Amino acid sequence: QVQLVESGGGLVQAGGSLRLSCAASGRTFSTYVMGWFRQAPGKEREFVAAISWNAQDTYYTDSAKGRFTISRDNAKNTVFLQMNNLNPEDTAVYHCAARSNWRGALREPSGYAYWGQGTQVTVSS
Repeated sequence: QVQLVESGGGLVQAGGSLRLSCAASGRTFSTYVMGWFRQAPGKEREFVAAISWNAQDTYYTDSAKGRFTISRDNAKNTVFLQMNNLNPEDTAVYHCAARSNWRGALREPSGYAYWGQGTQVTVSS
């Protein structure tokens, strides 16, 4: 079992940056595919990015490409989401999640077995 705890959210002006972190417990973190999702009020949970267990593969939703970067440090059991050039549409609670393999629909929340509680990101105009 994996427990996930996000941090790094906050209030930022449009055009600013934030770096989210997700700390994982458990010895098997390095075997999991990790993803970031976000959920705005009244909207469904939305895929943002995913990274393979060895960081060789990454996958982004179109709105994140060129602005966000997902990375991981397996020695520290942590996955990161660097977010640049933020805009008000990025306002949401951001969750990290873990799944066992790279196969299948990475964008689907149902494919992830473990979830963190989330961290709030608010972007003001």
